[in-house]
Amino acid sequence: MTDEELLLLAKEYRFDCAAPMDVSKLEVLEDVRKACEVNRCGAYNKTWACPPAFGDLEESRKILQKYKRGLLVQSVQMLEDDFDWEGIQELGKRHGENFQELYARLRKDYPDLLALGAGGCRRCEECTYPDAPCRFPDKMTYSMEGFGLFVTKVCQDCGIPYNHGRGTMTYSGCFLIE
Repeated sequence: MTDEELLLLAKEYRFDCAAPMDVSKLEVLEDVRKACEVNRCGAYNKTWACPPAFGDLEESRKILQKYKRGLLVQSVQMLEDDFDWEGIQELGKRHGENFQELYARLRKDYPDLLALGAGGCRRCEECTYPDAPCRFPDKMTYSMEGFGLFVTKVCQDCGIPYNHGRGTMTYSGCFLIE
């Protein structure tokens, strides 16, 4: 699939912004991974898709080196105000659903793709970590931040803004395809 075809597909799956990715530009940063350890999202050491379950930063680098290109996608929404929790939740739900639908579609052409999302995997209501293996390892969505990626820089490197202005919320994710 060409970059243009990927961008059309992202639009078809209702993403507000999308850009092709040059995976060689991705930087794995220790400071980003350390922020995971603070556990503000509540997923650290709780799922197979977040640290420390899938290895250290060197393992992240090795995994990323398997890929050359990808697709960055974003969902953007205007909020009523800075405290519009319902709008944030609505956007998160929309982004997650669209991300999973596009993931399923891309897997048909790229069975070895890597999905990195906004936060960790939410496929299962309760993750089996650490007591049993992942139920769906071939469908897991890893955390961009968990891989040590500074999402703002990833967006900048792809030529799209991370922040779309005051009063907006943005969710970003990417698919590394080959």
